[in-house]
Amino acid sequence: MSDSGRHAVRGWRTALSAAAGIALIGAVALSIVTAAVTRMLIVPPRRRKDDTPVLAVDRREGTVTLGRNPDSAVPGVYGFEFSGDEGYARLGAVVEATDGRVTRRLTGEDAGRLAPGVHGQVGGTYYRHPEELGLEFGEVAIETELGKAPAWFFPAASDHWVVQVHGRAVTRLEPLRAVPVFHDAGYNCLLVSYRNDPDGPRSADNRYALGDREWRDVEAAIRHCLAMGARRILLMGWSMGGATVLQAVSRSELAAGAVSGLLLDSPVVDWMSALRYQGELMGLPRLIQSSVLVALGARWARAVTGQSQPIDLKRLDVVSSAARLRIPILLFHSDDDGTIPVDASAALAAARPDLVTFERFRTARHTMLWNYDPERWEGAVASWLAERDLLPDLPLGPGQEGAHPADP
Repeated sequence: MSDSGRHAVRGWRTALSAAAGIALIGAVALSIVTAAVTRMLIVPPRRRKDDTPVLAVDRREGTVTLGRNPDSAVPGVYGFEFSGDEGYARLGAVVEATDGRVTRRLTGEDAGRLAPGVHGQVGGTYYRHPEELGLEFGEVAIETELGKAPAWFFPAASDHWVVQVHGRAVTRLEPLRAVPVFHDAGYNCLLVSYRNDPDGPRSADNRYALGDREWRDVEAAIRHCLAMGARRILLMGWSMGGATVLQAVSRSELAAGAVSGLLLDSPVVDWMSALRYQGELMGLPRLIQSSVLVALGARWARAVTGQSQPIDLKRLDVVSSAARLRIPILLFHSDDDGTIPVDASAALAAARPDLVTFERFRTARHTMLWNYDPERWEGAVASWLAERDLLPDLPLGPGQEGAHPADP
């Protein structure tokens, strides 16, 4: 071989080696980013990010001025957790809003003291304790396959029950704001916890399954209701809780005969589209987005994700299996959700107009539709219960006192 030929071969070998090295580095980088993003989704977070600064507090006027962002500037009533969740205040109506600031009514400081420089987060959790509702309630423990899951029980004089299932990375505090409208309608209210949430029992891998396994804990709650004498049960899920109750009614033989209706607030009805949307918000390349979806559903990826079992994302797509739904659904979602896009909810409503009543908001943020307009939200629930003939016979007449379920 001539010198020029040998140089050419060496050049190609060098180029191929460099290309292989670059490919290896790229594959390693892809794996690292995929692992980080996947764990962000399924590892229960210790706390949420304080992304809203307090700019001024005027207690004489009863106002607080916050840095403006999509959550802090929306009308309505909200909770404001600050100083690493150690502080809590209640926010009322917007008084004034400019490009970078929004001044709101300060309706309460339940814990801690607001001051300029403090950072917090606006959220939909409005009540911090069940006592604030002024209703009789008790602590109960639901027996799940992983152990006892604590729940709050608000009794009513009927055999109608609603099981409330909160969303990802929050607690039973989230659905407290929904208790009064159901209680006024005569429903016993059970606010449950589930595996790997801040209150619930831990699975071996301590990972969320996005509803793919949490539904078993909802099934345990249904079993509890039936043991307490429930004749009619509704399930309500918020965000990931929506995905969870949808799986419960489609996969639980117990739920199939016991559950009469679903209520969904800002639900995830198709995780694949929801995760794609989240990836776009994070600025992730499509390759990374696809890798995350593959990792969540692949057994070989357990070393990367830490999951004991893969998540069946196709099974969690309720839109594609909408024909299997058999019970009425009241669906709340907002165009400006900001976390879970409204598109899948709209598609589900379009696929099953016979079953789905779609209460579509325009401005409210994720799981904050009640906060944005409590009267509209509660009115929609009350109307739906009446229209679907889901109201218990109230009040109980003389001699009917025995119809009240026994206290747990």
